[in-house]
Amino acid sequence: ASCGDDEDVTPPNEEELITTVEYTLTSLNGDIVTMSFQDLDGDGSNGANITGGTLTANTTYNASILLLNENETPDENITLEVQEEDLEHQFFFSSTVSGLTINYADQDSEGNPLGILSTVTTGDAGSGVVTIVLRHQPDKNASGVADGDITNAGGETDIEVSFDVTVQ
Repeated sequence: ASCGDDEDVTPPNEEELITTVEYTLTSLNGDIVTMSFQDLDGDGSNGANITGGTLTANTTYNASILLLNENETPDENITLEVQEEDLEHQFFFSSTVSGLTINYADQDSEGNPLGILSTVTTGDAGSGVVTIVLRHQPDKNASGVADGDITNAGGETDIEVSFDVTVQ
């Protein structure tokens, strides 16, 4: 007889380096606004290049997020990994821009919000900050999480970026 370890060992999910976030908004009449964050060293020590955006008042935009690791050759599309591991990820959105709302436009394989796709609706003119957080292994059943409230989500933040936004 031999002794053996019959337990399946699942390796931990390695956190991917995200050097670039592009949040692209397309209005229903075709205007495109791309907000971007790029930090090629990945740790913020050399600063990040952040470009906000100007949106049109009282307008609806279809939005999508692209995540890249530009330290790989060719660039690694991290968005594809988030899609493949959709049960383990969720984007959260917040805004200090008066009248600007962001709603989920996609779901994971169990019908919970994911956030790679969203809808952005602006109100009257104003300015502020839109913040996007990608959370790894959130508790998608916790109170408020399905509505985009990060308060009870738990998990770990893969990346958090804030964009200056003007609505005119």
